[in-house]
Amino acid sequence: MHLAFLNPQGNFDPADSYWTQHPDFGGQLVYVKQLAQAMGAEGHRVDILTRRVLDPEWPEFAAPFDAYTGIPNVRIVRLRAGPDHFLRKEDLWPHLVRDWAPNILAFYRHEGRLPDVFTGHYADGGLCGVLIEAETGVPFTFTAHSLGAQKMDKLDVTRENLAEMDARYHFGRRIIAERLSMNRSAVNITSTHLERFEQYAHPAYRGAVDVADDRRFAVTPPGVALSIFDAEARSEDEEAIHRYVAQRLARDLEGDRRGLPAIVASSRIDPKKNHLGLVRAFAQSQVLQERANLVLITGALDDPLRQDTGATPAEREVLAQVREVVAAHDLWGKVSGFALEGQPALAAAYRFLARRGSVFALTAHYEPFGLAPLEAAAAGLPVVVTRNGGPSESLREGGVEYGVLVDPADPADIARGLERLLTDRTTWAEFARRGRQRVLARYTWERTAEEYLAIIKEILLRPEARRSSSHLPIHPYFRDPRPETDVSLAELEHLYYD
Repeated sequence: MHLAFLNPQGNFDPADSYWTQHPDFGGQLVYVKQLAQAMGAEGHRVDILTRRVLDPEWPEFAAPFDAYTGIPNVRIVRLRAGPDHFLRKEDLWPHLVRDWAPNILAFYRHEGRLPDVFTGHYADGGLCGVLIEAETGVPFTFTAHSLGAQKMDKLDVTRENLAEMDARYHFGRRIIAERLSMNRSAVNITSTHLERFEQYAHPAYRGAVDVADDRRFAVTPPGVALSIFDAEARSEDEEAIHRYVAQRLARDLEGDRRGLPAIVASSRIDPKKNHLGLVRAFAQSQVLQERANLVLITGALDDPLRQDTGATPAEREVLAQVREVVAAHDLWGKVSGFALEGQPALAAAYRFLARRGSVFALTAHYEPFGLAPLEAAAAGLPVVVTRNGGPSESLREGGVEYGVLVDPADPADIARGLERLLTDRTTWAEFARRGRQRVLARYTWERTAEEYLAIIKEILLRPEARRSSSHLPIHPYFRDPRPETDVSLAELEHLYYD
């Protein structure tokens, strides 16, 4: 089969440039890359369609074509959309309609044949799937990754600040695009049952899709790149990364503490990741302070506990709060923070820290799926993770615990979860074993690709089986993006509040 992934935001290149450094280069890109490569390994022809950027500040994304070294059947295709310079995802909407979707059709017409199926990722990729399907009849699947209504919930959008928030994030366009995508896709692919039955059932999407209709949904979780994260894997710079981590720990920690286990948190410095709750848990537990150090791994901030160099305003705010807790509880010498760029380096660090009995922690207020804990588990670290969201499915099943789930709003509960693993070596070893085996049995990209391909084959064999009984009309803005056709505040307010 010939498959095409619609992913206009962020970008792709062999070096995975800017991943973890920019909000548009997050887990969604990892998902698309790994899934495309797994499908290519099965012998299918796969295109990752993204936006071409002709900007000296973003030189990696200028070539029309690219490929991953040693990966068969997968190519990166970059097509123009709007101005040459990089645009954040919130500013892409009109250029997708005017340029990117038409350029995709022109590209494949020049090649002589359209793909058999498209897969739309995020709201912008889903919208392009809608536009292409309407023009050609080629079906598409929709994988939202996250939905705009949930982001509005998390940002506490109110009627009073709705205009301000919509001007920044274009929530009206996003929610209309999501409604069209989930309505007109052949199937909606979610990572968890929770995502299907809670996120898609948000009132903002009423009338777009029936979450109880099994024909319209498939729960297919993403996987872990075992060639990178497995406990038995090795990166080209494995020992160099181990030395680097040891040096950073020596820089930040008191001498007699440098060999202790670590409580490892690795994510963007973002309020929703709740670093503050984790630091407060560590500060409140004398047991944790006696048995472990707290280690914050960032994508690009080399000394985040002392310097703001390179940090965004939102990151500075989080770091200021973290430093206040560290200073108030005299935690200097017990806490370390440093940068690690790229998945191979992160995986090597996990393996190094697992040797000394360390624990991975993700105490986000809400985690839609939670791939990071599974990556850490594959590398040998037992995990303590938020109970809110996807980890409640991936790390617990049939009464069996594969990780320790905690309440992110309760520092005492976070501390109890960490103490459970750090005070008993037998418990630590059992959770390390269970976590890794859970990943190997359930969360591999090979399995994800197999499930996707089975869904796609059914779509192609029986297209009527997945069709919506009634199509929503394409909004005027997504036919002709002009100010007078834009999604109005009244429309957004009606969808979100009424």
